[in-house]
Amino acid sequence: MPERWTSVRVRPDGAPGAREACLAALFAVGAQGVHEDGPTLVTHFPPNTDLELVHRALTEADEQVVIETAPVPDIDWSEEWKQRITSHALGPLTVTPPWLADQFDPATRIVIEPGMAFGTGEHATTRGVVRLLPRQLRRGATVADLGAGSAVLSIAAAKLGAARVYAVELDADAIPDAEANVERNGVADRVHVFEADAGALLPLVAPVDLVLANIISSVLIELMPIIDASLVAGGTAILSGILYEERDTMLQVLAAHGWTVLEEDAEDIWWSVSIAKA
Repeated sequence: MPERWTSVRVRPDGAPGAREACLAALFAVGAQGVHEDGPTLVTHFPPNTDLELVHRALTEADEQVVIETAPVPDIDWSEEWKQRITSHALGPLTVTPPWLADQFDPATRIVIEPGMAFGTGEHATTRGVVRLLPRQLRRGATVADLGAGSAVLSIAAAKLGAARVYAVELDADAIPDAEANVERNGVADRVHVFEADAGALLPLVAPVDLVLANIISSVLIELMPIIDASLVAGGTAILSGILYEERDTMLQVLAAHGWTVLEEDAEDIWWSVSIAKA
């Protein structure tokens, strides 16, 4: 077992589901976070990690996976990781970590403390939703944010004029981060954080004007009937977490269930879309 931190770079073979399976395997063996470098998944394991266990879990998830490991140089990570996280200007809003927040207008900034919860603005799927949001959100709307993570999308909706936002997250570990971010951004009067299954809670808070869902495509497909039933007449949804290579399949699913595409957004390997019922 190594006595230093180890960098692990994982390249799935590209088969359907291989990327998600490798990602799940990394978290199952103790990864605390995974960075996407194009098609490659990158993470770091602490000293004394059983790398044979990591290798076995990944090859069980994807027999053709390519795995590269290397010792991590001694670095002051308390400062190094801050240098890797920057602000992101997304239409009228800017997502920023706290140490860069002072240079932005409080009315249009979203301050997110990087933590365990997904959604710091560093991921293309988050940015895609925020870019699409201004054209789909009307002032005074009621919004449901499914798989809210850090609540960054819920905060964005509130900053853009939503009157009520339900931030729904199943992961109990993400809830404290989400609640702290909501307070930090001064939108606790409009954003309500729930630890719950999205499919179970959404019908209870319906009807809503807009649904935001940054979740993997297989879960999105399962949720589409519930999203449909929970929207007001003329309501819309913004979907993300979809690989661009899945675009054609998702378009077919949406068309088969009577949805119309309003606008698309693509960045790197990811695709986001705003939709309404035909």
